[in-house]
Amino acid sequence: MRILVIEDEPRILAFLARGLEAEGFSVDGADDGRAGVERAARGSYDLVILDLLLPKLDGFAVLRQLQNRLPELPVVIVSARSELETKLRGFDLGACDYLSKPFSFDELLARVRAQLRRGRPGENGSVVHAGLLSLDVARREAKLGDVVAALSDREFRLLHHLVLHEGEVVSRERLLADVWGYHFDPRSNVVEVCIRRLRQKLGEDAPIETVRHGGYRLTAA
Repeated sequence: MRILVIEDEPRILAFLARGLEAEGFSVDGADDGRAGVERAARGSYDLVILDLLLPKLDGFAVLRQLQNRLPELPVVIVSARSELETKLRGFDLGACDYLSKPFSFDELLARVRAQLRRGRPGENGSVVHAGLLSLDVARREAKLGDVVAALSDREFRLLHHLVLHEGEVVSRERLLADVWGYHFDPRSNVVEVCIRRLRQKLGEDAPIETVRHGGYRLTAA
């Protein structure tokens, strides 16, 4: 497994590299945002660990570029910024997890391994169907009629969850727990944002129904 660490503090970068390599990972580092994006695009990485306060290109800009160029690549943010608003923005931009500094290496390692276990759920090339909607779990693409949509990690996991529970009403709290795996403030709108993006990508026939006071349901497309 190859991990890219984008971190401008040499001490932290060296600490993470030593710790992850001791656990059997291959680790590369980048000490500014622009170099991190370029290295991620050139390499074949399984996961990125990203700081937010970076020179040349900040972490949020890095996230946007990675989502545009490598939407399937999981990103774990590790940042000194711990306020809820910053965390929510990171998740909205496609981060898979968020850990505040100072942090326990054991906790970071556990979160990295959890993301890598989830990271390639469909390398066997399987396709799951729900009515006219098909979801290619290897390519992380959804197809509905003539529409083929490439999905980000969060979009894929949310839609995959709804497909597996076709016809059931799934609460936003369950989606937060099962898809984000994080204890969010109940006021967070990350689920709504992700649903809106899925509907935009799938078009006007998107079979995602909002159930008032209930959650969301994948209907027969």
